[in-house]
Amino acid sequence: MRRILVLHTGGTISMTADQSGAVAPSAHNPLVAAGVQLPEDVELQVEEIFNLPSPHMTPERMLELAQRIRRAEETEDIDGVVVTHGTDTLEETAYFLDLTLDPQIPVVVTGAMRSSNEIGTDGLYNFQSAIRVAASHSARGKGCLVVMNDEIHTARFVTKTHTTNVATFRTPTFGPIGLVEKDGARFFQALIHQQVAPIDHVQPGVALIKAYAGMDGTIFDAVADNLSGLVIEALGAGNMPPATLPALQRILDRGIPVVLVSRCFNGVAEDVYDYDGGGIQLKKMGISFCQGLNGQKARIKLIVGLAAGKSGAVLAKYMSNAVS
Repeated sequence: MRRILVLHTGGTISMTADQSGAVAPSAHNPLVAAGVQLPEDVELQVEEIFNLPSPHMTPERMLELAQRIRRAEETEDIDGVVVTHGTDTLEETAYFLDLTLDPQIPVVVTGAMRSSNEIGTDGLYNFQSAIRVAASHSARGKGCLVVMNDEIHTARFVTKTHTTNVATFRTPTFGPIGLVEKDGARFFQALIHQQVAPIDHVQPGVALIKAYAGMDGTIFDAVADNLSGLVIEALGAGNMPPATLPALQRILDRGIPVVLVSRCFNGVAEDVYDYDGGGIQLKKMGISFCQGLNGQKARIKLIVGLAAGKSGAVLAKYMSNAVS
């Protein structure tokens, strides 16, 4: 018998819509009483660890979730974990679990774009698919996975691409790593192993700021006093408006790590352009470039890296790409 631990955290997958169409958390999670079709040799251990809309999710809650999964793997006889989650911050929670856990059992995160009582609700189907993947032996050792709409994505690269479409979760760079089948999962790609950093706290004061045309240093100066780390979604291949440079230098002079990604949803940030505000100048200033992650995931990684005690060149190397 394969035992799957189900951790419900809230989100649209556990919500209902009223007569006006407004969607809100339910007093009772409809998935708990739903008739999930399970393989004969699968049983569920179900816990409602949170009941939060995903905009209410915090790194502290993510850590609590990671610790619960770690405890379950170490002390409970379970064969896989399914986490149900709201979609707005699902990719961040999944990536946090990917960075801080090194499970041998599958850990699968899923959600829904339509509430439980809407026409065409996808919650129960995604939940059932996630259970199949978590119970699949082929899903072992692949880090945290995101299962939505019959596709299996890596937590490292998946992102939400549409506000309402049920096919919103995509991996723009590489596509899904596998597909959900009736009997479990079929994988077509393998991931390069990444460094895992178990932590016992999260680092506060890590901000994410998006660059735009005509930007100056005002916003950087405004947040500098409360910063412990900064991620910037820069322009293009990794460039900033020149008026931001004095404020960025003041942040760097205070020993605060600054990490740069591109605001483009595909491609990587790199030091290509040699002009005022170009990537070559930014790198010479001491700004680190992170390749392969979007802004929200680079922020999660910086939180984890700082909480793990990394600094200086070690932190820069850790933040340099999606697999370090």
